[in-house]
Formats: sequence, C-alpha cells, structure tokens
Amino acid sequence: MSDTHGFEDHYDAEVWLLDMRHRLTPYVTHDNQRFELLSLVQRESRRAGLNPELVLALIQIESRFAADAVSSAGAQGLMQVMPFWKKEIGRPADDLFDPATNLEYGCTILAFYLKQERGDMTKALARYNGSRHQTWYPERVLEAWTHHWWVSQ
Repeated sequence: MSDTHGFEDHYDAEVWLLDMRHRLTPYVTHDNQRFELLSLVQRESRRAGLNPELVLALIQIESRFAADAVSSAGAQGLMQVMPFWKKEIGRPADDLFDPATNLEYGCTILAFYLKQERGDMTKALARYNGSRHQTWYPERVLEAWTHHWWVSQ
C-alpha cells in the first residue's frame, strides 16, 4: 500500500488489508480487484467518518459485491445507490456503476443519515434502505458486520 489509508501507521494498514482481503475472497475472486476495492472502501469510509467494516457489511447485504448490480427499485452498484441522488448531489453525469463513484455516494449518504438520526445506526441504516421505522434491514447489515467483518480495536 502506498499510504496508510487512514490508519495510524503502515503496519496497521497492511494487517487490515491482509485480513480483509481474506474475508472478501468468497465475494471477489481476483486479488487485484480485492485490493482495489478495499482501498476504495477504506478511503471513502474514512472520508465520510464511517467504519470501513460497516461499509463492507452494507455492500455484502446490498449487492454481494457486484459493481453492476441493479435492484428492482432501480438502485445501482455496490452500495445500491438510487439514481435520484446524482441530481440531489448535483452531478447528474456520474456513473453509479463505477465503484469509486458508488462508494463516494453510498458513504456520503449513510453519513448524512447517521447525522440526521443523531448517531443511531439502526435508524440510519433503515433510512439508507428506504425502510424507515423497520428493523429487518439494519439487523441484516449489523449481523453481517458482527459475524463476518468485525475487527476488535
């Protein structure tokens, strides 16, 4: 890794990357793609003030790491971002199937909802999914986070 991607030192960054690359293997088979995706997740989650492992759990539930995923509601990409956000954010030409763009949007949206919900992760995740006042979706993401992506600090 060329920099520490938000970690205190290079060693911590390398340990995280090695650990997450292993955990991501069932979803992304090519090592170079895993490295690139993890670097993007690390960068965008840290920029938005989010836990990168939480973002990985959300991606697992939303798209199972398929950058070309489209939901029945029209949400696109890794984090299943609805196209109306491009207009809302002011960049209508953006490609939501581009992993870097999708992660930028998804992390920004989740951080926005976390702020709106005063740090309540369950409420923020429900809003992210469009299932406000319901807990089934947040429970799925939080279960994936704690059972597959959790890293003790």
